[in-house]
Amino acid sequence: MTEDLILDLLSANLLYTLLFVVIVLVIVKGVKIVPQSEQHVVERFGRLHSVLAPGINIIVPFLDVIAHKISILERQLPTASQDAITKDNVLVQVDSSVFYRIVQPEKTVYRIRDIDGAIATTVAGIVRAEMGKMDLDEVQSNRSQLIQTIKTTVEDAVDNWGIEVTRAEILDVNLDQATRDAMLQQLNAERARRAQVTEAEGSKRAVELNADAELYAAEQIAKARRISADAEAYATSVVAQAIADNGLEAAQYQVALKQVEALNKLGGSAGSSTIVVPANALEAFGDAFKMLKGRG
Repeated sequence: MTEDLILDLLSANLLYTLLFVVIVLVIVKGVKIVPQSEQHVVERFGRLHSVLAPGINIIVPFLDVIAHKISILERQLPTASQDAITKDNVLVQVDSSVFYRIVQPEKTVYRIRDIDGAIATTVAGIVRAEMGKMDLDEVQSNRSQLIQTIKTTVEDAVDNWGIEVTRAEILDVNLDQATRDAMLQQLNAERARRAQVTEAEGSKRAVELNADAELYAAEQIAKARRISADAEAYATSVVAQAIADNGLEAAQYQVALKQVEALNKLGGSAGSSTIVVPANALEAFGDAFKMLKGRG
């Protein structure tokens, strides 16, 4: 009796234990926690069933299997160097790099085997094709436009692979030594040309400024002469008016007065020791004194 009771208890405990183990296995197999940086591809009987997003997910235990764990973090391809020939037949070596991330793991897993190698090969072909459409000067000056064109073309090419190209970079464009020497000579010639143009423009500006200065001086001289002429004309008009009002005596008075003033200046000169008086000087004085007396 005791042995039967013990066997019954052991059988019941074993059953509960097995049931507990099964429940634990179901929970472990059915509940999956996916990290934030990953997505898991689930297969059922060898076929694609679903893609688990980050967080807690429920699958069917023993039927569903996580076949692939895909990181969705942004990736960078190793820097690749490829030779290319520009439109003007210059051989260049282009260093490029691409950044991408997986957005549809089911396409990446089942449509392409080596995603990095496939993208690198695609980028190399696109870079060579785009370089062949541009001259060397355009490659150097429009690098940002070239990068955008490469990025857009790569995105179109890898659209079926479930990835997103986030950035494409042209790190460097290397030239052979002969091309560098030719470009240096061209640069030096361009600098010399600019220097000559600047010097010529400076000389031209100096001539223009000198001409402007001479024109200004001539205008000022002309203004001075015009003012002097206006003053002389005014004095002449006053004398003419006096003659018209007083007759010939006013004119004779003015002439005699001028003669007296001229003799006074001649006599007051510091360097004059001997004064030669014209023969009619005394008559001029007499006439002037008479006129002055008459006016007084």
